Amino acid sequence: MNVKTALNNELLAQDFAGEINLNRYLTHYKQVASMYAEVENSIAVLSDMGSNRSYIYYGKVGEFLGIALHGECHLIESIWEEEIFSRIHPDDLVKKHTRELRFLHFLKNALEKQRSDYYLEEYLRMCDSVGKYHQVLHRMFYVIAQDTGNICLALCLYNLTEVSSIGSIIVNSADGSRIDIDTYDCSDLLSRREKEILILIGRGKSSKEIAEELSLSIHTISRHRQNILQKLQVSNSAQAFGIARELHLL
Repeated sequence: MNVKTALNNELLAQDFAGEINLNRYLTHYKQVASMYAEVENSIAVLSDMGSNRSYIYYGKVGEFLGIALHGECHLIESIWEEEIFSRIHPDDLVKKHTRELRFLHFLKNALEKQRSDYYLEEYLRMCDSVGKYHQVLHRMFYVIAQDTGNICLALCLYNLTEVSSIGSIIVNSADGSRIDIDTYDCSDLLSRREKEILILIGRGKSSKEIAEELSLSIHTISRHRQNILQKLQVSNSAQAFGIARELHLL
């Protein structure tokens, strides 16, 4: 199972050909990220889906953790801030990617005009240069392109906190409402039949065996399998089963 790969495929596979404001969005939000790093002392990461690049701005949090000096800005050729991820507790990192996949699905089901109102908030453990873990508040904002509805940018903020919560919530910044992402129901991502087939795949059954058990043709089973891979943005059935289990679809 590779949740990060699923996220990567889904975000980078978007078609930005019809988007005429990408540079304007990028210029504006680079300033926003820089200000967060300065005003909140955050580590602010701005990821550009169109170019598969990230800009990392370091406030005093970055210096406290021994990652980079206050005021530094790093450009990396990826939407994944591996120099930050390497400091996150491995258990928390897996949960982080899984929650981001759930958040992405949540946004796809939200009204288009309201998608920019939501952000993801969670608590992670990050280690400093000597290996000591500290509690960090992580917030993630997706920037939605108005012309196409694509997610063109992601802004992630990392701040030190004394709060000991390990929960994760979706916050509506427009009205203050909050949704526990770990209990958010995304069960409609797959149809009942697709879930049924995926469970049988998880038990090691072949397409022929599944077809016989469900009284369906092999062609129908193959079509369902392809639909499952496409919906979960994975390349094989093993990954599909793992991600579906992480998302509590089964």
